[in-house]
Amino acid sequence: MNVVETALPGVLIIEPKVFKDSRGFFAETFHAERYQKLAGLALPFVQDNWSRSIKGTLRGLHFQNPRAQGKLVQVLRGAVFDVAVDIRRSSKHFGKWVGVELSDENARQLWLPPGFAHGFLTLSEVADFSYKCTDVYAPEADGGVVWNDPEIGIAWPDVGIAPLLSAKDAAAPRLKDCAKLPG
Repeated sequence: MNVVETALPGVLIIEPKVFKDSRGFFAETFHAERYQKLAGLALPFVQDNWSRSIKGTLRGLHFQNPRAQGKLVQVLRGAVFDVAVDIRRSSKHFGKWVGVELSDENARQLWLPPGFAHGFLTLSEVADFSYKCTDVYAPEADGGVVWNDPEIGIAWPDVGIAPLLSAKDAAAPRLKDCAKLPG
């Protein structure tokens, strides 16, 4: 397993070892001791989620406060452009973002610590996306930031169509107007 630091401290790209042969492949997608030793992930994971999205679907930017979730995310089928945004008001990286392509081909994972908003854009015809979360979904703590906030300036890839958004994501506030941000 290889761990790559990003421009946002704490946000990590994790590259599990993938063993391929003529039958297919095998990859260990989580091992508590190894992830703690190599990536510093000692938090318990308490909820797993799976989503399927068609090309052009943009989910996010989502977070919870209180009950902030750390997320270990990966693509099981297809490809997405995955984004983490630092939404901690006290952080010197507040409003900064990093993005990485996650796919079934590269087997990469992204670790987002609590205090980051998360979103992704589906690049392939279909993508299956997996999330391991450090806290359960709490509707009363649910928050979001609009995906195209000009002050954040995420450089989303062009997939040839306008992003497909949920009503909730389309109506999310800009970062400067978001009342639910962590301190």
